[in-house]
Amino acid sequence: MIHSIQNSQDMRQISDGEREELNLTANRLMGRTLTVEVSVETIRNPQQQESLKHATRIIDEVVNKFLDDLGNAKNHLMSLYSACLSEVPPGPVDQKFQSIVIGCALEDQKKIKRRLETLLRNIENSDKAIKLLEHSKGAGSKTLQQNAESKFK
Repeated sequence: MIHSIQNSQDMRQISDGEREELNLTANRLMGRTLTVEVSVETIRNPQQQESLKHATRIIDEVVNKFLDDLGNAKNHLMSLYSACLSEVPPGPVDQKFQSIVIGCALEDQKKIKRRLETLLRNIENSDKAIKLLEHSKGAGSKTLQQNAESKFK
């Protein structure tokens, strides 16, 4: 905004002295605004801090088990996600995780829910990509097989 004022048509219509004074003021204001750092932090009591650590640890453990047992890990993530929903979930709810999440600050509850949504969406997208790959490989190998059979006829 300060730059737009400095470059506006109105600046060309004022005297050189006024323009120089306005530019000095604008530069000083720009210098001040660039030194300001805005930080937003969630205020937590010790119990909320511990609940957040516990919830994060549970999610991390499930994520680490993905490669060993994708199906079971996905179901476990769904039950964790269901614990974060305010409406009645379609599947089972991890009651223990739900009580841990309720112990978190409201902002942390939202972040946990968003993290679980992202993880589930990533799993869904990777499942779709794998199915597409398998389908394209299957279609490609059928074409190769048909071409090979026609050459031998």
